[in-house]
Amino acid sequence: MTFFICVFILLMQFLWKYIDDLVGKGLEWNIIFELLFYASMALIPMAFPLAMLLASIMSFGSLGENYELVAIKASGISLFRVMRPLIIVATGLCLFAFYFSNNILPKTNLKFSALMVSVKKQKPEMVIKEGVFTNDIDGYSIKVERKSRTTNLLYKILVYDHTKNQGNVSVTVADSGFMRISEDKKFLIMTLFDGQTALEEDPNERGRDKRYPFRRTRFEKQVVNVPLRGFDFKRTDENMLRSMYRMMTLSQLEHSEDSMYIDYRYRVRRFAVSMRYNDILNKSIVNMSHPEDSLRKYEPFESTRQINFQEIYNKLDPMDKSQVFSSALELARSNKQYVDQNVSELYNLKKYLNKYSMEKHRKFTWSIACVIFFFIGAPLGAIIRKGGLGMPVVVSILLFISYYMVSIVGEKFAREDVWDMFNGMWFSTFLFLPVGLFLTYKAVNDSGLLNLENYQYQIKRFLDFILARGNKSETT
Repeated sequence: MTFFICVFILLMQFLWKYIDDLVGKGLEWNIIFELLFYASMALIPMAFPLAMLLASIMSFGSLGENYELVAIKASGISLFRVMRPLIIVATGLCLFAFYFSNNILPKTNLKFSALMVSVKKQKPEMVIKEGVFTNDIDGYSIKVERKSRTTNLLYKILVYDHTKNQGNVSVTVADSGFMRISEDKKFLIMTLFDGQTALEEDPNERGRDKRYPFRRTRFEKQVVNVPLRGFDFKRTDENMLRSMYRMMTLSQLEHSEDSMYIDYRYRVRRFAVSMRYNDILNKSIVNMSHPEDSLRKYEPFESTRQINFQEIYNKLDPMDKSQVFSSALELARSNKQYVDQNVSELYNLKKYLNKYSMEKHRKFTWSIACVIFFFIGAPLGAIIRKGGLGMPVVVSILLFISYYMVSIVGEKFAREDVWDMFNGMWFSTFLFLPVGLFLTYKAVNDSGLLNLENYQYQIKRFLDFILARGNKSETT
């Protein structure tokens, strides 16, 4: 039950985020249901830990509320023995979550992304508003003076034909009419009554005379089929998105990451050797940055003696000093310009490469979070001693938001190369796992740390002491 509640909550967040891309597109219900299904599947790895946390707090909170934990402990059964079969369940759910993230989630992400791209490319449904020109149809501009709410009949219709890109040379005016889109959404069928079409043709030029042919056609009824482009729903080819990191399994991520790292190292080496240094340093950088080869002789840069640059520089005459200074300044400016041109490209490439490593770690971290939240939720349930969906929901959401915020911070630092990839992606695990083990240890050993009545008693004593001192001061 808690699992489906968590999926529903996360799905509402998805709808809030993408509501602008879905509304007004004229999408069929099966497309919307398919999109929501894939979105729900994509949210399952995040819903597992939250459901485990909420379920464990509710279960042990209900046991504590009904004093069943007290009866169990009075019978000589420890809390850890009660938790033992649930630990097995949490471990099994952790393994299933990893299997889902590695084998099922990439396929659902692929289908969801392809479908979402198709939805975003879908043009909004054409809406004819009164007194406003509608330009949703390529090559046409339509204005309607009034619409009947009962018969859908349109009055005072004005249509400009811009398909030839010659301006307002073709204008159709009708007293009334109907407009509808064909079932295949490829044509707009306009049925116009009692109107006329004015058409300006290409001018004829004969000597000095220049004539402008004009033709006007009156009609009682006219049916015009206007071709529509972009209003029919077209699915995006899934093969175009298979190379994205969210659509790969663990083995595919490792293979792609190795290939991308080879290309990244090649670009970094090309960047390093393209800088302008002195000859000895250039040769050393080329040797050090070259791929390892057992048959190649490397000659790293070694300083054989100390050089007092200031002493040598002071012995030069003013002209040579100026030349040395100008040469060094030109070389520094050239290197700075080259760095400014390439460092942004290398930085963005490294950030994109880090996403593949992050996705590998994420498959493990969100799976292990199921076990972590069980060790946090079970002892907290004994503290709260409340079952149902009241206080447990509040505590679970606050803890989950805290975990999510910490994981986002760690992922950001890892993506920006501020922290090591392993430390950044596992930062939330390192922080919350000791908390869960500590709470479980205190709960198993019946520590007063988890007894809220002790804290309430201490707070009551403190308040009584403050009030007593206040009354004593007033008496004095």
